[in-house]
Amino acid sequence: MKTGLIVEGGGMKCAYSAGVLDGFLDENINFDYCIGVSAGAANSASYLAGQRERNKRFYCEHSQSPRYFGVRSFLKTGNLFGLDYIYGTLTEEGGGDPLDYETMIDNPTEFEFPATDTESGKPHYFTKYDLTPNDYAPIKATCALPVATKAVEIEGHFYYDGGVSDSIPVWRALEKGCDRVVVIMSKPKGFFMEPQSYKSVYKRVLRNSPKIIQDLNHRHEVYNAQLKKVLEMEKEGKAMVYYTPKIEKMSTYSVDSVLAESLYNTGLYDARETMDKLKEFMQK
Repeated sequence: MKTGLIVEGGGMKCAYSAGVLDGFLDENINFDYCIGVSAGAANSASYLAGQRERNKRFYCEHSQSPRYFGVRSFLKTGNLFGLDYIYGTLTEEGGGDPLDYETMIDNPTEFEFPATDTESGKPHYFTKYDLTPNDYAPIKATCALPVATKAVEIEGHFYYDGGVSDSIPVWRALEKGCDRVVVIMSKPKGFFMEPQSYKSVYKRVLRNSPKIIQDLNHRHEVYNAQLKKVLEMEKEGKAMVYYTPKIEKMSTYSVDSVLAESLYNTGLYDARETMDKLKEFMQK
């Protein structure tokens, strides 16, 4: 049996998955395969590197820097989220809060994360071997939210957030041979996605990337189909799902450290409370 872990993106709401993953670290829970999207990919990297509370620091401490998110970052870099600061200045070797690259690489778990190719509109699946201690461009790519950030260039190709084309990569996990999956959602239970808002805005800003516009126009359809597959697997006993609770005023773009810590603590609590169930699920 091959067990996979899927970690959805969701910006600052991924403080919840940071808590769940730290709960997994506390009990030495390991997976054969892991795929993270956007902030879920960044959380997964710290998890695979065994760095407990590293993700928490990004949501609750580093996020308070004007270089992390906001007008100052946008005016200086063109990005609301300071991708170069978060995944460069802080994350790279010798940075303010570096990722333990060697431990992540040595971890036997297969690790992938999608980014959306601006030309084709299709997901490109990067792996941990595409990263180096001083170049986390693929992580920046999977986190590059359209409109909020610029596309990230890697070897002549430009990429946006992986969630544009593959928000809940359950079919990718199945293609990679997973028989069962643990899914950490950044949405509450019962959520289904509505058509994207602000179409006039993203159509104007992304006018040179028609495939990305097309992806965004149909994102809710793809997302809901993926979610239905996860729910189907959950009913069949082939998926175990963690849902982020809805917290008022907490959104993708919230940099409220109090709310972030509350989400993190909830994730940690949920992981601990379901640990026996998780271990039983993984031993089937």
